[in-house]
Amino acid sequence: MKEIKTILELVRQKKSSREKFAIAQVVNVEGSSYRREGARMIVFESGIFEGGISGGCLEGDTLKRSQLAILKQEPSLVTYDTSKENEIGIGLGCNGVIDVLMTPLNDNSNTLDILNKCLSDRKSHVVVTVTSVNAENDLLKLGKNFYYNTDKDELEDVPGSEFKNFLIDRIQEVLVNNKSNKYLFRATESDLEVGMFVEIIPAQFHLAIFGDNYDVYPMIELARVLDWEISLVGNMQKLKKEKIQAVTNIYHKDFSERPKLDNRTAVILMAHDFKSDKSNLTSALNSEAPYIASLGPKKRFVKMLGKFEEDGKALSENDLDRIFAPSGLEIGANTPEEIALSIFSEILGVFSGKTGGSLKDKDGPIHDRT
Repeated sequence: MKEIKTILELVRQKKSSREKFAIAQVVNVEGSSYRREGARMIVFESGIFEGGISGGCLEGDTLKRSQLAILKQEPSLVTYDTSKENEIGIGLGCNGVIDVLMTPLNDNSNTLDILNKCLSDRKSHVVVTVTSVNAENDLLKLGKNFYYNTDKDELEDVPGSEFKNFLIDRIQEVLVNNKSNKYLFRATESDLEVGMFVEIIPAQFHLAIFGDNYDVYPMIELARVLDWEISLVGNMQKLKKEKIQAVTNIYHKDFSERPKLDNRTAVILMAHDFKSDKSNLTSALNSEAPYIASLGPKKRFVKMLGKFEEDGKALSENDLDRIFAPSGLEIGANTPEEIALSIFSEILGVFSGKTGGSLKDKDGPIHDRT
């Protein structure tokens, strides 16, 4: 999501220059690659670019090819095989086959409108990109994007009922599996073949902090760097205004209004007050939040569990699975900054279904394959 924001912001800044540009996107990876499908970079005809499609080994060549695509006003698909000794990227950490689609954009392109829709609200978005087609026309051509509205279950501006029905079925598959995928459509009554990348773009991660002591600042700063939406509940008089500029939503702890906690939200309870943390935990458990951190030693949380039982509100196994107390990965964290890093690492693990640990001990590829 941060990459999309950066691309759109640069387009906005350079709008007055009327400089032509293209978007390069990774649409297929076989084997190892620093970036996976969906990675984007924007390239202007002057050579200015933003974003990335690899760890640096492909950007230079992609920049030149994108400038050529801009000059010709024709999209192109380039395959980089970094496992070969004479290919770009050898010795730079890559060992896979990567397809990069370079699409020049103009006033008739819908790509920027679609990317803006992906920033519009807290929901999953689906973008379909045509990666190959054997019979191009204005409605169906290489680099064309289609947007699926998950609220309305509506696929926009797709030609042909057979192709549209095929796409809708594949989109539902992607949504159920919560995983982007590649597909090939073959028409039943013609020779038409269309390759496509069906990409799910989830809502931005949301961090909800309940606390107002000095140790909230590293949490806010790290969330800012990661481009997470940030909500903060606390005593506004205790907080330094210059240190909470990145906070999206601020709530006073003495008022009833609270942030919305959805299934892309991580909650951190750090009021350092037993009564407040217990009350905030009760509210968090009534939400969809999959990660709830309760800062402090384990004996403090055990005491809190006992208090819930005394109140006749013993926590269920499902509740306990979502609570992390003590919170964070065991990396020897001591300072507030190190503790923030430990907790954020654990949050990412929970959101991605991983348990942490050293990658050198992992069997198989680092990333799931599309």
